[in-house]
Amino acid sequence: MNTFLPISKADMQKRNIEQLDFVYVIGDAYVDHPSFGPAIISRMLEAHGYSVGIISQPDWKDDKSITVLGTPRLGFLISGGNMDSMVNHYFVSKKKRPTDAYTPGGVMGKRPDHAVVVYGNLIRRTYKDIPIIIGGIEASLRRLAHYDYWSDSFKRSILLDSGADIISYGMGEKSIVEIADALSGGLAVSDITFIKGTVFKARTEDCFYDEIRLPSYEEAKADKKLYAKSFKTQQDNTDPFTGKMLVEEYPHSVYVVQNPPQEPLTTEEMDFVYALPYSRRAHPSYDALGGVPATKEIQFSLISNRGCFGGCSFCALTFHQGRIVQTRSHDSILKEAQQMTQDKDFKGYIHDVGGPTANFRGPACKKQLKHGVCPNKQCLYPKPCQNMTADHSDYVALLRKLRKLPRVKKVFIRSGIRFDYLLADKSDTFFDELIKYHVSGQLKVAPEHICDTVLRRMGKPSNAVFEQFLKKYKQKNDKFHMNQYVVPYLMSSHPGSTLKEAVALAEYIRDLGYMPQQVQDFYPTPSTMSTVMYYTGIDPRDMSSVYVVKNPHEKAMQRALIQYKNPENYELVKEALRLCHREDLIGFDKKCLIPPRKIRKKGKK
Repeated sequence: MNTFLPISKADMQKRNIEQLDFVYVIGDAYVDHPSFGPAIISRMLEAHGYSVGIISQPDWKDDKSITVLGTPRLGFLISGGNMDSMVNHYFVSKKKRPTDAYTPGGVMGKRPDHAVVVYGNLIRRTYKDIPIIIGGIEASLRRLAHYDYWSDSFKRSILLDSGADIISYGMGEKSIVEIADALSGGLAVSDITFIKGTVFKARTEDCFYDEIRLPSYEEAKADKKLYAKSFKTQQDNTDPFTGKMLVEEYPHSVYVVQNPPQEPLTTEEMDFVYALPYSRRAHPSYDALGGVPATKEIQFSLISNRGCFGGCSFCALTFHQGRIVQTRSHDSILKEAQQMTQDKDFKGYIHDVGGPTANFRGPACKKQLKHGVCPNKQCLYPKPCQNMTADHSDYVALLRKLRKLPRVKKVFIRSGIRFDYLLADKSDTFFDELIKYHVSGQLKVAPEHICDTVLRRMGKPSNAVFEQFLKKYKQKNDKFHMNQYVVPYLMSSHPGSTLKEAVALAEYIRDLGYMPQQVQDFYPTPSTMSTVMYYTGIDPRDMSSVYVVKNPHEKAMQRALIQYKNPENYELVKEALRLCHREDLIGFDKKCLIPPRKIRKKGKK
């Protein structure tokens, strides 16, 4: 079995390491699996000759917790974890979550709020001059000035608040090695201003060029319209081929400078990343605590791709992984699958073969790898681009190979199918095989809403496309004598949704004969188009005004309408229908959502 990286001085001694090159402080438990960003970054550094030790979930109230591995030769790395620490801690209602899937035993409270900022300042108190490099989703999506939902405030770049020197944003494999090489070569961290996929601080204008000046922090804070424009500029510069250097000024002549993104990994580079010697499990020290809950689903899942050209407004993928889809080779995935089948706990089921969008297995069109993505045009929205290559043949070939592996009984696809891309494919081969082989009784898809006015703000296809998909899905189930269902993910309270649209969604659910068990209330997370709409009331794409639900009671009504059959939601649904003058939906007719009065359960008065 592959060995874990050092987590103690004793581990360092076993490896004959007197001083580590990097100490990596992470907000999650230490899981040495390529689904966890810190595992990839640390293994990449190791593959390039650098030693890395892990401090997982240190006690941020104790300065000594950061010194357990000694002083690193080159610097500290920090990641808040696989999720933003605030999303990890709080529901959209801002109530505390009871468990943390990324902590041993699911225990909550083992990392601080705003973990990257807290860890950065914890390190800086003890190590005044050592380089600090921050990365991961929390740092990546807060790299420039941003709206913070939990404090309802406009925050500075996390680079300034954390006391760090550099942000390695995005996936970071290339930039982190370049940073390490520069530090190892004797370059001062303040002089590392030239690496793609990084953000740095500057005191003078000498170290940026051919840049785009964003509104200053103070200007964007004072004027929401300016911030909306700034975010649109940021969104238009997330492509590694066309993106420009962005500069954001702060008081006292401090500049936060974002270099263009790192270039997408080639298939060979992706294969290299996923072939590194991961132990593919959580550190054994967690076994007595019940393990790490988040590893259960990934244990027998395969990552096929990264990046997404779907362009949903509420998703941060464009900002983090980019719009250019990158893929692993069949050989790389099959080799990992074969290793997986030898696991003593493998029962014959591969849980997933996918990524952000499972059925993307290449760039949207041929020009993207040479010229980048179109800055002012989406590949799928509002309609599929005529230049888009809608072809599932490579994915079909991969799935067929996986199904033939010894000990494999079933290969599921759970990471999400983009149904508009599926319909754009002129061949039905993948659709047929999806129905026959890869659905576990229920196929999860994400229409999110059914009102085109809301879908337009979401960057999603019109409801007619979803209707077309449902019709075709049923036809194919009938053709193959299958009885499988579609489970639609739906979202309440997204910018643009009024009570009127929420009622329309409830009526659609009624006609569909489906009652969702879970509903996602829109969650304003950093650096998404939808979050900017929520904060500013403006759609940055056309600077038009957007209706935004911020009142908790109205949010509760919108959410309740999606689950109108739940007796606990009766009063909220009734109030919403009356406010919309839709009393016609209160009654005993089959078109009604609720009866005139709450029906009490038997035995209750």
